[in-house]
Amino acid sequence: MAKRPIYPAGHPQRIEVITTEGLEPVVRDEMRRFGREARLEREGPAGVIPMDYVGEWKALLTLRSAQSVYVVRNFAVPRPKALLGDEHFRAMVALIERVRRMHPPGAFSSLFLSAAGADSAVLTRLKAELCRATGLSLGTEDGDLLLRLRRAQSGEGWELLVRLAPRPLATRPWRVCNREGALNGAVAHAMARLSLPDPTDRFLNIGCGSGSLLIERLLIGPTRRAIGCDIDPAALRCSKANVEAAGLSERCQLELWDACQLPLHNASMDAIVADLPFGHLVGSHRENLELYPALLDEAARVARPGAHFVLLSHEVRLMERLLAQRNTWNLHSLVRINLGGLHPRIFVLERS
Repeated sequence: MAKRPIYPAGHPQRIEVITTEGLEPVVRDEMRRFGREARLEREGPAGVIPMDYVGEWKALLTLRSAQSVYVVRNFAVPRPKALLGDEHFRAMVALIERVRRMHPPGAFSSLFLSAAGADSAVLTRLKAELCRATGLSLGTEDGDLLLRLRRAQSGEGWELLVRLAPRPLATRPWRVCNREGALNGAVAHAMARLSLPDPTDRFLNIGCGSGSLLIERLLIGPTRRAIGCDIDPAALRCSKANVEAAGLSERCQLELWDACQLPLHNASMDAIVADLPFGHLVGSHRENLELYPALLDEAARVARPGAHFVLLSHEVRLMERLLAQRNTWNLHSLVRINLGGLHPRIFVLERS
């Protein structure tokens, strides 16, 4: 019997999905919906999921737990100078134009090339020629059209990577209000997925801040009830602005509540999430010594047996000590992530 083809009809394209380091399994889980159109490599560099893909490129822009997506084109040339040759240069421009056609006119206005030796004479000329051919201006630090040039990861030659969107996927259109230390949209989505969302959930976002976790959970699907609470009126105003921008005002409630004294019944919540203060941009370690135990106990009171509590914190030793002192929460999993050089943990807890 003949073997079934790996892909449906179509030529596979090399794609790299960029993730927050540590969240690769969550992104891979989200990518299962692409089915046989995507063949993911079992392993890749930290924060990168390489794959061969035969589906519509635009579908990749719907990934919510990924940071960015790049299409990769290999050029069998010994040096970047050869990319200025007619055949290779036209192939580069064609790839760029295919990406641009995925978006409305005017979505891209500037071009930026990231590469070792980007200021060399050869790459300076390459950038100038690409700008001339595409009609885009040259970005000085960043650009809507982000290109990366590197030596081929396997074999010989050079690889051009073109980001499929003018901005990182983690940049959310609903974020009209931002707060210092606000959670990255892709990380918030990953945390919402780790709460094992269900349409019957009574969902609580403690210390909702700018509303990232609440919004990303609601964008996954319906809930029976969704609440975001914060003790800071300014934070609630920010959450309200973002919730309205996301078109979700009718699906949730925002409350001025103390997370350590919640006006909720015992065992009334099915899923709880929180981005706890690290003591870096928000709060302090001394304050956390009082806040964390009180918050864990109050969350345990309002959580039903089996409920998940997904929280992010850099206070790893404090959290481990507090969990060891309690029999109300079981540690389901612990995920170490990289947030701009900080390495907080996502604690996935389950109510005993």
